[in-house]
Amino acid sequence: MAEHQDETRAAYDGVVELYASMFADRLETRPFARNMIGAFAELVRGTGNPRVADVGCGPGHLTAVLHDLGLDAFGLDLSPAMVDHARRAHPALTFDEARMEALPVEDGALGGVLAHYSMIHTPPGELPALLAEQARVLAPEGLLLVSFFGTDAPEPVRFDHKVAPAYSWPADRFAELLAGAGLVTFARLLHDPSSERGFLDSHLLARLR
Repeated sequence: MAEHQDETRAAYDGVVELYASMFADRLETRPFARNMIGAFAELVRGTGNPRVADVGCGPGHLTAVLHDLGLDAFGLDLSPAMVDHARRAHPALTFDEARMEALPVEDGALGGVLAHYSMIHTPPGELPALLAEQARVLAPEGLLLVSFFGTDAPEPVRFDHKVAPAYSWPADRFAELLAGAGLVTFARLLHDPSSERGFLDSHLLARLR
């Protein structure tokens, strides 16, 4: 796991400013993603536990969105350069460097976890461990919103992402992995992308059993 993570971290360290400029206002042109995040925030607030981790937060733009939606949000990312940018861009919020398979969060502490296209670089065999870790930090009835590139193929498809190798997933297969981690998928949104790759933009909303 460490080797591909080191490569991914180095790749993102090298594109921080470009990445931040491209995605700072991305939700303004992505109404489906924006509304899924809004629904996630509303449901998390309803649990009475507003503490949320933005896992794979990148430059921190979505951490700030979650904060504006009334959540006690903090960001975690593998890339120290991304974390540094997020701290400078959003000084009132908390950002820390962390690996997704070892989150620096106590058991059952969070009302929600947001994983917005942050597991796309994870090889399929390693994904269950990451989902189990996200389930570990959720309180009972806590929520996970995961977004990823979807495919109509029966198996995950590896492709050359502009930053690092990535994978698209069949939504049903991803939901099965969530179930294996103790998470029940109760809402999903799949829609045609604007990307030339032809992958579906996929969002699954799940609750810890």
